Amino acid sequence: MPHQCRMKISHLVTAFLTCLTLAQPVAAQQSGTPLQGDLLTGWQQADGRRVAAIRLRMAPGWKTYWRSPGDAGIPPEFDWSGSDNLADVAITWPAPKVFYQAGVNSIGYAREVILPLTLTPRRADQPVDLDVEIDLGVCSDICLPQTVKLNALLDSTSQKPMPAIAAAFAARPYSGADAGLKRATCRLHPTAQGLSIETRLTLPPTGGKETVVIEPGTAGLWMSATESERRGDTLISTGDLIAENGRAFALDRSNIRITVIGLKHSVEIKGCTPA
Repeated sequence: MPHQCRMKISHLVTAFLTCLTLAQPVAAQQSGTPLQGDLLTGWQQADGRRVAAIRLRMAPGWKTYWRSPGDAGIPPEFDWSGSDNLADVAITWPAPKVFYQAGVNSIGYAREVILPLTLTPRRADQPVDLDVEIDLGVCSDICLPQTVKLNALLDSTSQKPMPAIAAAFAARPYSGADAGLKRATCRLHPTAQGLSIETRLTLPPTGGKETVVIEPGTAGLWMSATESERRGDTLISTGDLIAENGRAFALDRSNIRITVIGLKHSVEIKGCTPA
C-alpha cells in the first residue's frame, strides 16, 4: 500500500480508549457514542478509478479533526491494508473550521463531514473491496480517541455522481489561482532546533480572523502553529519546523502546502518560492 495511504498520529492522547465498529451501507451504532460513520459507495469514473466517501456524524457539541488539527486536536490515521484490489487512495478534505477554547485552537469539523475518496484499483474494471480502519479523536469537554472500522464492496459501474459526495468535493478550499493569489514566498532561517519559516502570500482577504496552516510535505517533521498578520493584500505567517529525530534536514519548498482558513472561504496553496 502506498505511503500516502496512511497518515501518522503525532500527538499523544491521555484519554480512555473507546472502540466503535461501523459497517456499510448503514452502520449499526453503539448507543451513547458521540460518533457514527458509514461509507458512501459513489460511482465509477470513465478512467476506471472509483469515487466513494467516508461520512462521519458527530453528536451535538462534538467535533472531529482535520488532517492538521491545530494546537489541541488529534490527527486522523487511515489504514487501508485490509482492502482488496486497491492500489492508491486520494482523500479530498472539505474546508475545515477553526474552534477556539480556553485560548487554544483546534481545526476540524462539527456535526458531519464527508471525505471524498478517489480510489485507483490494481485491476481495472474489477470491484474494489474497500476496508479501512480509522484512528481519530472526537472532542467536546473531553477528548476521546475512537477506532472506526468500515467496509464496502464497490462494484457499481454507474458513472452518475452522488450529490452528497459531489457537494463535499465542491466544499474543498479554493486553489490559489481561484482565490486571486499573486505570489507565495517562503523564507527559511536555521534555529537551534531546526528551521523557522516565514511565508508571505499576496492574497485578497478571506474574511475575519485568518488562520494559516503550513504543512512541510516531508515525513518526520513537526510544524508549530503559526503567528499571522495581514498588511493589506499581504498575509505574513511565521512558525517553526523541527525534525522528530532531532537531526538536520532539508526542505523542498515545492512540497510545502499552505492553507488559509478564513470566515468567508479557505484557500490551499501548493509550493512557495524563495523570498
